[in-house]
Amino acid sequence: MSETPRGGTELRADCARCVGLCCVAPAFAASADFALDKPAGQPCPNLGADSRCGIHPQLRERGFPGCTVFDCFGAGQHVTQVTFGGRDWRDDPATASAMFATFAVVRPLHELLWYLTEALALAPAGALRDELRAAVDETRGLTAGGADALRDVDVDAYRGRMNPLLVRASELARAGHDGVDRRGAALLGVDLRGADLVGANLRGACLIGADLRGVRLRLADLTGADLRGADLRGADLSGALFLHQSQLDAARGDRRTVLPPALRHPPHWSGLGITPVGRPRPGAARAAARPTARRKRDPRR
Repeated sequence: MSETPRGGTELRADCARCVGLCCVAPAFAASADFALDKPAGQPCPNLGADSRCGIHPQLRERGFPGCTVFDCFGAGQHVTQVTFGGRDWRDDPATASAMFATFAVVRPLHELLWYLTEALALAPAGALRDELRAAVDETRGLTAGGADALRDVDVDAYRGRMNPLLVRASELARAGHDGVDRRGAALLGVDLRGADLVGANLRGACLIGADLRGVRLRLADLTGADLRGADLRGADLSGALFLHQSQLDAARGDRRTVLPPALRHPPHWSGLGITPVGRPRPGAARAAARPTARRKRDPRR
């Protein structure tokens, strides 16, 4: 199978070709991200008969910021148009159940495919690049299977098998920069101004509400890092590894925030109405930059 260009359309959500699967299949819990509880398989009350969100332009104002940062990585239109040939979950209960179960598998596979494609773009010619190309083709082949075959896929085991390739690609890209290892670190609300995070390993780090103003994150591995509410004003993320647009959409920043060429400043950053986080605690940046012992992590990390 041929290699898909980085950021290919197959991995970009196309809601016009989907039947609102992300608004029906997952469960929502009332929180700062969602204004209500919604059981899995039940349509969101804001979903229209045309499979479009009735409050899409006001999602943040209406209490649904979680919807604005969700990305299906193209799984919605794939399940709708490819796996189910354009059928709608509204047709009958059996179709609905099958589509929702399939979406729950294809979405993480498409996310993994995005990471593998990013790693392939990083890897130089050689054995690792060949392995990554084979992994991309294998993963794409899985997503091309029928609904029954897809529902039998053990996604966690499969991601666990592919993860070492992503780790090797990251290590190779960051070689020579000696960045700190903060994999899976709990940095919620920590003031990191002044921390040296160039080439850092931040895979799976919890950076919710962290103060990263002016921090250099060039070549930092941000695989799965939780940036919800993180303050990125003036930060330099040029060359950051495995940074996805949805992570930026969940964060805060301004026009001074330097991004990789393929990513954009989210519209809600333009107002700049961000409340300062506060003064740094003495030694906070140094403490946050210290390595910590490894712990059990998500298979992606």
